[in-house]
Amino acid sequence: MIELLIVIAIILIIAAIAIPNLLRARMAANDSSAAGSMHSINVGEVGYFATYPEVGFPGTLSVLGGVDPCTPNLATACLIDNSLASNGGGLGKSGYSFAATGSASAGSTYNDMFYATGTPNSDLTGTRAYCSTDDMVIRLQPAGDINQVGSYSSCLQLTPMNN
Repeated sequence: MIELLIVIAIILIIAAIAIPNLLRARMAANDSSAAGSMHSINVGEVGYFATYPEVGFPGTLSVLGGVDPCTPNLATACLIDNSLASNGGGLGKSGYSFAATGSASAGSTYNDMFYATGTPNSDLTGTRAYCSTDDMVIRLQPAGDINQVGSYSSCLQLTPMNN
């Protein structure tokens, strides 16, 4: 009986050491996935703008996707995965929620801009928030700040992500 208690105690000690490391590794994977998703959104936004210059950047993220089989048009561009475009049906993707807004063309390049964000769903799913604008640079909140970047101008003031 004592031997069984010792074995259980050893297993619990190993679990206490391993679980925090597993959670940190999962958060690092979520952060990497969010950076990749932000890159996909940037590429999709520019692709949409190039395909529909008379429209400009799409008003929402959902326009960049489309349900399979996807037929490209103004409302469903089929440029990014639909699970990312629909923000995972409201649940996000890999522990992050994504959003993007664009301004339609009004005959002036000044009005052609977009702003995208990637925000952890909680402090257990990611370590920082991401944003990007029409300059295609992914920027980061300081480590530990998981609040959504509030605006286009706030995004421009953050530190660019190192590639």
